[in-house]
Amino acid sequence: MTRASSLSVALVLASSLAACGVDDDSVEGGGGGNPGDGVGIDDGFGETDPGTGPDIADDDTQPTYPTAHPRIYLGEHKQRLQAALAANTPAATRFKATVDRWVGGANLWAFPAWNGALLGQVTGEAQYCTKAIAEIEKQVTAAEAKIAARQRPDVALNSYLHVGEMLGDLALVYDWCFDQVNESQRSRWIAYANQTLSNLWGDPEAATWGGASHPWTGWSVDNPKNNYYYSFLRATMLVGLATKGENPRADEWIAEFRDTRMYGQLMPLFEEELVGGGSREGTGYGVSLRGLFELYDLWKATTGESLATKTKHARASMLSFIHEVMPTLDKVAPYGDHARDMKAALFDYHRHYLQTLIALFPDDPLAGRAKQLLADSSVPQMGQPFMQAYDFLYDFDDVAATPLDGLETAYYARGIGELSARSGWDKGATWVGLKAGPYTEDHAHQDQGSLMIYKGGWLAYDGIIDSKNGLPQGTNAHGLVRITSGGQPVKQIPRTMPKMEALKKGDGWVYAAADLTPAYNGHAAVQKVHREMVYLQPDAVIVFDRVQTASGTTQTWQLATPTQPSISGNTATISNAGHQLKVTRLAPTSGALTAYSLSRDSEFRGGFRLDGQQNGGDQRYLHVLGVDGAVTSAEATGDAAQPGATVTLSDGRTVTVTFDRDSIGGTLTLDGETIELGPTTN
Repeated sequence: MTRASSLSVALVLASSLAACGVDDDSVEGGGGGNPGDGVGIDDGFGETDPGTGPDIADDDTQPTYPTAHPRIYLGEHKQRLQAALAANTPAATRFKATVDRWVGGANLWAFPAWNGALLGQVTGEAQYCTKAIAEIEKQVTAAEAKIAARQRPDVALNSYLHVGEMLGDLALVYDWCFDQVNESQRSRWIAYANQTLSNLWGDPEAATWGGASHPWTGWSVDNPKNNYYYSFLRATMLVGLATKGENPRADEWIAEFRDTRMYGQLMPLFEEELVGGGSREGTGYGVSLRGLFELYDLWKATTGESLATKTKHARASMLSFIHEVMPTLDKVAPYGDHARDMKAALFDYHRHYLQTLIALFPDDPLAGRAKQLLADSSVPQMGQPFMQAYDFLYDFDDVAATPLDGLETAYYARGIGELSARSGWDKGATWVGLKAGPYTEDHAHQDQGSLMIYKGGWLAYDGIIDSKNGLPQGTNAHGLVRITSGGQPVKQIPRTMPKMEALKKGDGWVYAAADLTPAYNGHAAVQKVHREMVYLQPDAVIVFDRVQTASGTTQTWQLATPTQPSISGNTATISNAGHQLKVTRLAPTSGALTAYSLSRDSEFRGGFRLDGQQNGGDQRYLHVLGVDGAVTSAEATGDAAQPGATVTLSDGRTVTVTFDRDSIGGTLTLDGETIELGPTTN
């Protein structure tokens, strides 16, 4: 069966299931052209490239291991890189100039020695490897000195977080500069690497350095969803491949990487839990997946085996990431901790993330779209010297850039619980995000149910953007209903599984319904927390919340905003970046809307929150949000059992939405047609 025909069969299957209805476990929506790329979606979520995606898990090529150095990557790519240097392509010229500065003594922050080794291989000029070997010698010599002093070396610090970059650097220099590394150095480097990996994968309580006990936490050695894990994999894979045949434990490390960790651990977990792509750590720490995707590429170029296609996750991550990028192509949706940059600005790491996926799936229609996104983005080339090698490595002329137009405008990645919807793929489009799904990682936030809106800039956002360190995780920083008991916020609890109960999409509208109650882990004060949303493209959003809490609690419907809301009765206006968001509260009608300055809390430098506080109990909230005058009027409609809103849009259309008061569901009346909302059954 051909690639196209195989995928067409898969799409027919996905479409037939979607036509039967939506259940989070029974329907794999169209999301990326393969069952499982978008999830739990009825009617039209996903991309519009039927029949042109890759066959997943179709390639059964087994690995073969090169015996001659250089072994890693260059056997397949060396001639291409040499041709780029000879042609003086911009990426090759920039890379060589930067490495020349480094060789000349420039102090370039975090610059990896393997960059020099790479240029040494491609040019055949010895000075590059001479410098690279000297840098690795510094690492090994410093480690030997600490070990002799019965201390742990730097590679073991922070629970071995940097083992991937440190041993990965060593391994690539060992392989690419093999002829210039002397026998003594090879022996010492291998001994140091073996001891590091023994401590990493062995019993953490039994870890030793130089015979001295140095136990460590064992953090995330069995968690493939965590950024540490990808660092561990990098060290293990590269040491195994580089030293195979010269290191008696190299085959052990290759088996640890491929058999135990990839096939035995990561692949089954990704296939089951990370459906739809992306990371549960959010868009900050989650960008560390770029390191995993790079390993896929290095492994395939070295051994011939494709690990990237053994699950749907890698290819789906290209699609989910495209949807996470704001229409202005300079920011990503700010989910989770953002310790490096709380603004969630597009950075070299995001560029690398997409570059590796383009390299892994060059024939996929998504690759051309990702390439166009990068070309039009705020990071059209790497800005940091230590990242410029990737523009050189991933400068593929044979992938033609294609417009983003043609992709569906809504996508839900079930595994990470992110719904992204937009009015279009132009830079002036409106983007709406809703978070509802698994909450399992420490770098994720208490943001289940949070709503964000973007047009030209943030109108409703995540408060971490104006935080002091990008790390506030509490419910006070997000657009949701905050619950307080005994004067303290009721926390959303990690290792819980909120659920998107219903998702539908039609011509010009998107509907989502989430049960967020599980996020509170059975807290006695919380009986029910539901959020339903209807996004009327391009610029109107209707939000209905069911919240039932114990007496003595308070509930605060809130929206985090970058500028101070202007409030008049039951309406509030947020202005930013030349655009306005008008929020109209239809229910409850009592209680004042207020603007709270986030900077009153020590964690924040700025930002605001639109608050509407109510006493606890069985409350219902109904809000209509319009961007740039999209909503000309909004009135409450329906009855006690089915409250709702009738909205007049600026184009003259009238839309009525009702919601079941006590359970998920309702109706949408649009253009004379009434559509049932809520979960559907076969």
